[in-house]
Amino acid sequence: MCGRYAASRDAAELADWFGAEELPRSDLPPRFNVAPTTEVYVVIDEEGSRALGVARWGLIPSWSKDASRANRMINARSESVADKPAYRAAFRRRRCLVPADGYYEWQVVPRTPKDDRPVKQPFFIHATDGGPLAMAGLYEDWQGPDGDVRSCTILTQDAVGPLARIHDRMPVFVPQDQWDRWLDSAEGDPRAVLEGILAEDREMIAGGTFLGAYPVSTRVNRPTNDDPGLLEPITISDPASGA
Repeated sequence: MCGRYAASRDAAELADWFGAEELPRSDLPPRFNVAPTTEVYVVIDEEGSRALGVARWGLIPSWSKDASRANRMINARSESVADKPAYRAAFRRRRCLVPADGYYEWQVVPRTPKDDRPVKQPFFIHATDGGPLAMAGLYEDWQGPDGDVRSCTILTQDAVGPLARIHDRMPVFVPQDQWDRWLDSAEGDPRAVLEGILAEDREMIAGGTFLGAYPVSTRVNRPTNDDPGLLEPITISDPASGA
């Protein structure tokens, strides 16, 4: 799964990286601990050209009566996204990229022989080349009581390679050579596109050179903590690593 991530790059840098011709009206602040329902950047296709826009993280289906379940719809399983009523329309026509510096995942580790209660150690997972990750996403536009709300979700898959030792799920990452097909709302076979992305993903990640991971402070457990220090690597035995 992906329940928290970092997104500190500004709109101009992301637009340049993703080849977006249109930018949002205003920049989002840099965030080092993006939590559900936060506004985030998304890359979408606008009539054949890429646009960088803003969406609230946590999908609200267009037919939903309210937004109460949005914080539970931050992820969509790639195995069932084409068939689930909440996601299938967006999967067919409203696919996006969700840029991230990297994301956090929690590994369950034992404490000591005297205290067998498990603890969850956060790791920061990032691209080894230092560039942004392009996570596969879906977006929807919902007519709420206060106006239109654009929201998004991030697709996940079974973890492979070194990442599987941290957590059993991971985001779907869209390789650059697949960006156009993933974003193209006219693509007639999105299942085939997703299958190709998953195959390429798993080959890259299993090789161990695409992504890196290191432990970070449990300060990231609190969404109110949002500063660059969250990205600093720690040693797991460091007593100063606690919240």
